[in-house]
Amino acid sequence: MKLELVLATPAFLASADAQRVLPNLSAPVTEVDERVLEELCDADSPKGILGVVRLPRQGLSEFEALPETDLYLYGYQIQDPGNLGAMARTGEAFGVGALLLSPNTVHPNHPRALRASAGSLLRLPVAVGVEPAELTSTVLSRRLNTAALVPRGGTPLDHYRPEFPLLLIVGSEGAGLPDSILRQADSLLTVPISQTVESLNVTVATSVVLWQLQSRREETSR
Repeated sequence: MKLELVLATPAFLASADAQRVLPNLSAPVTEVDERVLEELCDADSPKGILGVVRLPRQGLSEFEALPETDLYLYGYQIQDPGNLGAMARTGEAFGVGALLLSPNTVHPNHPRALRASAGSLLRLPVAVGVEPAELTSTVLSRRLNTAALVPRGGTPLDHYRPEFPLLLIVGSEGAGLPDSILRQADSLLTVPISQTVESLNVTVATSVVLWQLQSRREETSR
């Protein structure tokens, strides 16, 4: 991640925040009118300063190695940037070591995804454009158990006994996961909910599962 340019308004440059922030920046600062900054920012209330950052993303084959961790998360064709960002934030909170994203998933550099992640998309290793067939790649360095999250018909979450290291696979908001992925998964996993509710939001369901997996990991480590 490289900071390439910083734009700031006259009001910000005259503020105490500027005296605290600017000496720590590694890029030159250009003064711009407030109206210019408002047009460039997608935030409702710009804070008077804008940084332009280069944040390249890699495919799975370009990683020399992903972190040796007990838990990975694969998002298949997640469309909503807010969902992706919140999923990354929850994943980091509950011990996911890396986030893998399929083709046709919203880009992790989308501004709303980055904001919703509260920094997690800047800290977690993220691989983009990962085809389902790559999930057995030697890049992952070891055999992973796989659990695919489905709205109905899988093993109830409270009855599931995970085996680590584990890859949790979650599907798009509308279509979910294709049969080709479900057939290859070691387990199908379902969050039990009321029959009157068709399904949970993908990020909510993923959060519930990751919390339970974290609890199970803590139990087995005692």
